[in-house]
Amino acid sequence: MNRTKSLRAHVGFTLIEILIVVGIIALIGTYAASKVFEGGDNAKAKITKSKISGLVGTLDLFKLDVGRYPSTQEGLKALVEAPSGVSKWNGPYLRNADQIKDEWDNDFVYRSPGELNRQFEIISLGADRKEGGDSPSTRDIKSWE
Repeated sequence: MNRTKSLRAHVGFTLIEILIVVGIIALIGTYAASKVFEGGDNAKAKITKSKISGLVGTLDLFKLDVGRYPSTQEGLKALVEAPSGVSKWNGPYLRNADQIKDEWDNDFVYRSPGELNRQFEIISLGADRKEGGDSPSTRDIKSWE
């Protein structure tokens, strides 16, 4: 009889043991979730880099037809609809205006001429829409890097 009572006293978990297990599960879940979301940001950054590469080629086609790259004022919209005063425009060079947006649905920054004697620059400011950044989603993506 004493043995049965002593076994019953040790069956089950204490509140502290349950809290420790729940805490460990929460830590593992937080770590796993951060890795999943980081992977999504890496994918968006890679797709944006690929879009910029495609735009570089499309800008070269524009230059072959028109004889110059679009100005900063004309922007990348010159690839979708003809800028005023351009006679040799043979576009549209892109199917729709969504192609001039990055994966965070922001317009690319376009400058022509660019800095340091570059003919043009295309930049994605990332998810934060600010220059700089150190994570995959906030880091700037540039056409010359």
